[in-house]
Amino acid sequence: MNTAPHALKTLNTFGVEAWAQSLHTLHKPEAIAPLLDQHGAPDLLLGGGSNVLLVQQSFQQVWLNRLMGRTVLARDTRTVRIRLQAGEPWDAAVAWCLAQGAFGLENLSLIPGCCGAAPIQNIGAYGVEIAQFIHRVEAMDLNSGAVHHLAANECDFAYRHSIFRSPEGKRWLILAIELNLSATFQPTLDYPGLRQLDDQNAAAELTAQQIRQAVIALRRSKLPDPSLLGNAGSFFKNPIVASTQLEQLLSAYPQLPHWPHEQGAKLSAAWLIQHCGLKGYRQGDAAVHANHALILVNHGMASGAELWQLAQNIQSTVHQKTGVRLEPEPQILH
Repeated sequence: MNTAPHALKTLNTFGVEAWAQSLHTLHKPEAIAPLLDQHGAPDLLLGGGSNVLLVQQSFQQVWLNRLMGRTVLARDTRTVRIRLQAGEPWDAAVAWCLAQGAFGLENLSLIPGCCGAAPIQNIGAYGVEIAQFIHRVEAMDLNSGAVHHLAANECDFAYRHSIFRSPEGKRWLILAIELNLSATFQPTLDYPGLRQLDDQNAAAELTAQQIRQAVIALRRSKLPDPSLLGNAGSFFKNPIVASTQLEQLLSAYPQLPHWPHEQGAKLSAAWLIQHCGLKGYRQGDAAVHANHALILVNHGMASGAELWQLAQNIQSTVHQKTGVRLEPEPQILH
C-alpha cells in the first residue's frame, strides 16, 4: 500500500518544502543496525535541521536523529569529561554542562541544532570553537554498520570544517560526542561585546552564567529567530585570503574588517555583502536579512532552489566587485 510522503518543512529551520518517502526517527542506538540492514543507508540525515538548505525537494529515506542522553563520565580537579548523545538539543546541553560545573561552552550558547551537528561544521562563536573541547566523536560507518571512536586529531577540524563535511564524511552517522571541559571557570572575552561585559564587572568576579546570558542577548539582538523567520544563521563563511590579496583589498577598501589568520587574513563576509548593496535585497520570499547581511531568510514561501539562487547571486556579485569568493556554511543538499 502506498503511503503519503512525510513533510520536512518543520524539520528544517529555513522552513522550505521538502518530502521524504520514508522517515525513521532514531531513539535508541541499538535500533540503528537493524534499520540499516533492512533499509540501507539513508539519503538524508537530519538533527535540528539548522545547518542545511534543502534544494532537493524529494528524498527517498530520511533519518531523524533523536538519540538522547547526557552523562558526566569523569571528573578531576582540572577536567570534566562529558558525553552528549547526538540528538540532544545543543543549547540545553550547554546549560546542563554549566549546571554540572563543566565550563567552556558558555560562549557557544543559543547556537541552534543538536549536539551531533556540533563537530560537523566545528561550530564556533565569540572566540570559541567546539574543536577545543572534543575528546572523541562516536560515529557509525553507514557503509559497514561498525561503530568507531574518532579522536579529535582524526576529525580534521578547521574553520567551519571537519572530516564529516568532506565527501568521505557522508558515510558517518554521529551517535555521541565526548568533551573535555574545564572544572574551573576561565572566561574567554575576546569578542568586543564580551570585553565590554568584563569592563562593566571589573570589580566583581564574572561567572559562566553571566557570559552565557551576555552571549544569548548578543545573539538575540543580531540574529532572527528561525521559529519566526526561516533561516539557518550565518549563511556564508568569513573568507580567508592571502596577505597579498588582503593588501590589494585594503588599498581599495580601507574600512574592510579583517583579522589575522595563519593563511593570511580572515575577512568579514557580512561587510562584503553589505558593501555590494545587498543587505535587505529580496528575490520573492528569499531575501538577505534587513538587519544582518550574513543571514539569508525565507519570508514564507521561498523554495530551497530560490534561496540557493539568491545565495549564488550574492556569491557572483561579491566576486565580481571584490574578487573574493564566498563559501556557504550550511550543507547545500541538491
